[in-house]
Amino acid sequence: MVEEVNHEMASFDAIGVGDVVNGKVTKVEEKHALVDVGYKVDGILPISELSSLHVEKVSDMLHEGDEISVKVTKLEDDELVLSKREVDADRAWGDLEAKFNEKTTFSVEIADVVKGGLVVDLGVRGFIPASLVERHFVEDFSDYKGKPLDVKIVELDREKRKVILSHRAVLDEEADQKKIETLQGIKEGSVLEGTVQRLTDFGAFVDIGGVDGLVHISQLAHYHVETPSEVVSEGDKVKVKVLSVDPANERISLSIKATQPGPWETAKSKINAGDVLEGTVKRLVPFGAFVELLPGVEGLVHISEISHDHIGTPEEVLSENQQIKVKVLDVNFDEQRVSLSIKALEEPKAENHAEQPAETPEIEEATTGFSLGDMIGDQLKKYK
Repeated sequence: MVEEVNHEMASFDAIGVGDVVNGKVTKVEEKHALVDVGYKVDGILPISELSSLHVEKVSDMLHEGDEISVKVTKLEDDELVLSKREVDADRAWGDLEAKFNEKTTFSVEIADVVKGGLVVDLGVRGFIPASLVERHFVEDFSDYKGKPLDVKIVELDREKRKVILSHRAVLDEEADQKKIETLQGIKEGSVLEGTVQRLTDFGAFVDIGGVDGLVHISQLAHYHVETPSEVVSEGDKVKVKVLSVDPANERISLSIKATQPGPWETAKSKINAGDVLEGTVKRLVPFGAFVELLPGVEGLVHISEISHDHIGTPEEVLSENQQIKVKVLDVNFDEQRVSLSIKALEEPKAENHAEQPAETPEIEEATTGFSLGDMIGDQLKKYK
């Protein structure tokens, strides 16, 4: 960098192109300012040389009497052209290179919102692409103008005057640190609050404070689950129990069902001996049928309780997934057993008695003229 020249001590010959000199603003026009740097004529500071960012009018940045440092970009007998932008850039690059090499996080103020991202003034123009602003998609960036953001430099090219910044890199770093702290603090058996992040065919991922854990589909509920969406949705707040933690691989196994009362606990208030309930035939076995009364709670209808008629196999009367009514004969919650009956709800059929010998028909005397004694009297005499 060229050393600054104090115009009060320098002669005209001491000022040259590339020198940085101190001066005082003597006049402000819309598109330029005049600056006294001790030369025989005031220097011209064009609006384009005020800042690395777009400036609408010079008076937005300078006022008469302001003292500023400028670089000489053109010097002739009657013309002196100056640049404040280059002085700011020269001073900025050294600092920016140090921050880039050291991966420093620093704060900037958003100067403008443009197509594709945000612009900041670092002495040079800094740009934050839209994809590097947040960890999530942002529809409208208009609220970001004038807002401070912590950033890191992710790309730096002095020759091309290119500075790419990222706020997302700061957020990612914070998230990684939080993840490490969370993994170290999570203990097997802990019960935590979490938020469902995403669903897969094999389960649900739940955020438990900066780190995601997996609730396998078998750990979603006490009953059989076909797809996770039957039980949870993205964004749901859920309580989970930590089954295992693998910090090295950042894997956490969680359970929702372990935090909920078991189905048999729930059944205590819903199933009593003598109740008539509706259920679904889940399985048929040679000795009867298992009927689901509540999710995760099945009772057995013994083959002898299926029908009043004698049957060889349950399939003769029932089929899987059939909806039926049953009567609770007995329930033992400690042993998780429920005895059921279907035939107890049906009227027994009339018994089929063996055929009795036909009674001897009465022959009406009115029609035959003879009584039964008359007809067999002679025969009876033979046995007397």
